[in-house]
Amino acid sequence: MLKDFFALQHPKKINISISEERKQWFKQFIKAFAVVFFVYFGMYLIRNNIKAATPLLVEKGTVSTTQIGIIGLAFSITYGIGKTLMSTFVDGHNAKRMISFFLIISAFLSLIFGIVLLTQNATTGVLLAIWGLNGLFQSPGGPASYSTISRWTPETKRGRWLGFWNTSHNIGGGLAGLLALWGANHLFNGNVAGMFIFPAFIVIIIGLIGLFLGKDEPEELGWDSAPVIFDETESKQNKQAESMTKMEILKQFVIKNPWVWVLSIANVFVYIVRIGIDNWAPLYSVQALHMNNSVAVSTIFYFEMGALLGSLSWGWISDLLKGRRIVVALVSVFLQFFVLHLYSVAHSKIALFVALFIMGWLVFGPQLLIGVSVVGFVPKQALSVANGLTGTFAYLFGDSLAKVGLGYIADPKSSGLKIFGTVLHGWQSTFIVMYIALVIAAILLIFVAFAEERKIKLANKN
Repeated sequence: MLKDFFALQHPKKINISISEERKQWFKQFIKAFAVVFFVYFGMYLIRNNIKAATPLLVEKGTVSTTQIGIIGLAFSITYGIGKTLMSTFVDGHNAKRMISFFLIISAFLSLIFGIVLLTQNATTGVLLAIWGLNGLFQSPGGPASYSTISRWTPETKRGRWLGFWNTSHNIGGGLAGLLALWGANHLFNGNVAGMFIFPAFIVIIIGLIGLFLGKDEPEELGWDSAPVIFDETESKQNKQAESMTKMEILKQFVIKNPWVWVLSIANVFVYIVRIGIDNWAPLYSVQALHMNNSVAVSTIFYFEMGALLGSLSWGWISDLLKGRRIVVALVSVFLQFFVLHLYSVAHSKIALFVALFIMGWLVFGPQLLIGVSVVGFVPKQALSVANGLTGTFAYLFGDSLAKVGLGYIADPKSSGLKIFGTVLHGWQSTFIVMYIALVIAAILLIFVAFAEERKIKLANKN
């Protein structure tokens, strides 16, 4: 029964013309889109709440700064590994319904986290285990959302809708702390446990609605596929994969696919720059630029607002260029060289905020478009796992290198990092690492751009 609930349902083709399918497409698509948008929004409500709760947790002596770092690392590790493992499991199932179910599990884990805090017996080990599991169940959220949107949209509309969906994490991440704090202050007399319990109830409601609203792809309505509806050529990969097992699809189209691996490796270096700015801007503004804490907090806002604009614009631009995702990503990477320099020499508050806003906009070009591009190199039966693999590389390597490696290089109390006889130490050395990351990312993406161009020309011939 449960297996059937999460299976993709393909009823017999109904008697409806393609023109009528096209006419009704938006009404049906927006239901599925709303689900994956708000599910991913909800995941950030019960992910970023721990960031907002950290000062209270440390102040009350529940955990130390080091312990909260270890709890956060547990989330990152399970999240990174789960992006591939859990996404492999999602492929072939109703992705929209599965991540709604996983969201409900994550919400219950946040609820348990809060209840454990109420008992006054919260040990680091227990909190680490709960938050690590939270990371595991949240991990397929992004890849599965890409899968649902990609199977509903034609190539010509895919970039803008994936870009629009990408804003869900900017909005959810921005509201998470405010919502958690409101719940704690108004419903739990300021107890930090409320910052985990209150968002959990909101997210459970989102998850329950997501289980039953909309379809995961047009075929579940008895319709034709999106390429047929919008008069695009159905890819040979999709047709070939229809007669293959899940393991055969994984081996043929993911493991043996060089472009999936090149994009995954490129994503590591894209994330080094993204997290290198996002994670360290507040501390950089205080330590290197000697600005106050108010400015430090504001750096996050300006970077995220730029990121929001990036999510909305880069996918749309790549649609205008007829699906040339990586060419657009390369333009963004090229421009980052100049803006990263502006950021490194900014010594006034205005200059710092302007540089961070533009950098946020640019960084989300390749961050978004690598994910959009990779789904074009695999059949729809492998969309989640292919996108999950790029995410695994990003979080296990890019995210960790940016947080641990750049932190060690910037730390005035450390001895720096010695590479090929050169000692990297201090904030200016972190910029050197980010410049190198941009160069490597650009080189890798150039190869993919040529492959993507061949794919587009081949599709146009057919």
